[in-house]
Amino acid sequence: MEWEDRLDEWELELELGMRMDGSDWVTLERAAADTGVSRAALRNWYRTGQIPSRLVDGPHGPQRVVPLDVVAERAEASPRLRRSAERRLADEAQLELLRHRVDQLELRLAALERRRPADPAS
Repeated sequence: MEWEDRLDEWELELELGMRMDGSDWVTLERAAADTGVSRAALRNWYRTGQIPSRLVDGPHGPQRVVPLDVVAERAEASPRLRRSAERRLADEAQLELLRHRVDQLELRLAALERRRPADPAS
């Protein structure tokens, strides 16, 4: 058996093992969407050995996959990503407070309109 044939078999075994293990290896797009990490950061992380990655056959050729749980752990350890997430949460909290305030103002306006006497000229 030639070296290339053995290498191909080994890659196929890895891919099948990955699928059968029920592992959470996902595409870079999915990892980015689920964790909020940019694809550029993911590429940097796997190129520098901070996270593992594999190439698997996809619908349009080879595609890179990464373990989602490892990406999530690495993202949590990133101060920049943590600050970004905290800002997003703060913005969402502020938006929710503003929505609540608008709801209160609408209730007050409706109560004032009910109290206002009907205009006899109309």
